[in-house]
Amino acid sequence: MEQSSSGLDANVAGALCYVFAFFSGILFLATERKSRFVRFHAMQSTLAFAGLFVVQVLLGKLGPLAALSSLVWLIAVGVWAFMIYKAYSWQPYRLPLVGDVAANELEKPLAG
Repeated sequence: MEQSSSGLDANVAGALCYVFAFFSGILFLATERKSRFVRFHAMQSTLAFAGLFVVQVLLGKLGPLAALSSLVWLIAVGVWAFMIYKAYSWQPYRLPLVGDVAANELEKPLAG
């Protein structure tokens, strides 16, 4: 089993990247140095949930479109559960739009 820098199995750490949306993604991005699998899921979680959060806030401010904010929330919950499952199952699933960006960002060398 591949281990993460935290000592957890990489699939467990990858799933935890999604548990608190972009907050846990940022935490694992800041601390993970060993596992590309965990870093990928941390980056994807950060990008996906930060993006969904911004969209939800903007829709909430747009009067007639505010009802769509609830739809975005439902989508976010579905993505959240799906990605926790995929990471725990050792599957580096790439979400549309952000998956390729996350993978490309990981090609850059780590700072420090």
